[in-house]
Amino acid sequence: MSRNKLLLVLLGSSLLAGCAADYLNNYDTMTLASGDSQKANQLLQTVDPYNPASNNTKIEGNGARSVGVVQRYKYPPAPAPTTNMTVNVGPAGTQ
Repeated sequence: MSRNKLLLVLLGSSLLAGCAADYLNNYDTMTLASGDSQKANQLLQTVDPYNPASNNTKIEGNGARSVGVVQRYKYPPAPAPTTNMTVNVGPAGTQ
């Protein structure tokens, strides 16, 4: 009989501990979003929150310029030719 009482006590205490865990999750602190309730409510009731310019599907562009950019990317320009020139800096005749 003592085994049944022990199981009953364990079951009752575990049920009470479950209720206490929810109580411990309530903190007495402020979050970073505190005070933004008015702005949040305004945004929820906005009819069209997007920028009106986002409806423009005719994006202007220059096709010839775009082709030139792609060609320069695929085939980079040749490096400048190197010269075989020697420049001596310093007083003449010193060794």
